[in-house]
Amino acid sequence: MPTGKRTYAKMDITDHRRLDVFFYGLFMDPQLLQDRGVRPTDIRVASVSGFALRIGARATLVPDPGGQVHGVLMKLSHADLERLYADPSVQAYHPEAVLAVTRDGVAVAAMCYNLAEAPSPQEHNADYASKLRSLAQEIGLPESYVASIS
Repeated sequence: MPTGKRTYAKMDITDHRRLDVFFYGLFMDPQLLQDRGVRPTDIRVASVSGFALRIGARATLVPDPGGQVHGVLMKLSHADLERLYADPSVQAYHPEAVLAVTRDGVAVAAMCYNLAEAPSPQEHNADYASKLRSLAQEIGLPESYVASIS
């Protein structure tokens, strides 16, 4: 006689299901991710409105109603995300939902990792900003956006 309880076979989706993730810092570089054992797929240039980029020791996004941040949208598995954000240098980042828009105008619900506490506007990391400008230019982000990275 049925007990009313359902049993489900446990499925390990951590390495099969892929999520869209918006990157705006040095993680926009697929080779950097691959060097860390992360396998991004479906890599697309995109932007997110309502935020501004702020660079302190590392980059983060801060709310800015008139702002727009350019970056890269990629598909990553849960296992890839766990592997990537287990590194002590990025453990302070937390996932947030954003709406990214690709160059061809497609809106995509995506995860975006940000710091809970943004660096102060006076904090500056010239080396990080320089690397990020080079990467942004290489990826083909808008020139005016690349020039604004400081």
